[in-house]
Amino acid sequence: MEYLKESVDYGILAILFFMSFVSIWLSIERYFFYKSVDLMEYKTKNEVEVILTNNLSTISSIASNAPYVGLLGTVMGIMVVFYDMGQNSSLETSVVVIGLSLALKATALGLLVAIPSMMLYSAFLRKTDILFAKWEDEINKKI
Repeated sequence: MEYLKESVDYGILAILFFMSFVSIWLSIERYFFYKSVDLMEYKTKNEVEVILTNNLSTISSIASNAPYVGLLGTVMGIMVVFYDMGQNSSLETSVVVIGLSLALKATALGLLVAIPSMMLYSAFLRKTDILFAKWEDEINKKI
């Protein structure tokens, strides 16, 4: 059971760390892409839309799923606390409360990954709309 306690914490934390790393990495990539993109290289509406929204769905998926990963860690942590409570004949309130508070850290970390990811996704979506509008204006000038 000790192995399960440690693996739950480290496993969930590793998944959330990986999710945050991917979200930050893709956000940096999008930021520099939007700063350097030449919209007139693309001839069709679909080309522009695909290139501007590339990687945004991954950021959005991370933002929407990170709380669930954190919640999974919390549920598993609470299960471990209940198992420990059942194994020990003496129940001390402080031990139970500490175990539950440690279990809740996974949900907090999931939210810590999700909130900035959702903010970045929304900002990039807005930037995509602006760049797409600029592209449409340039195409309409040529006509």
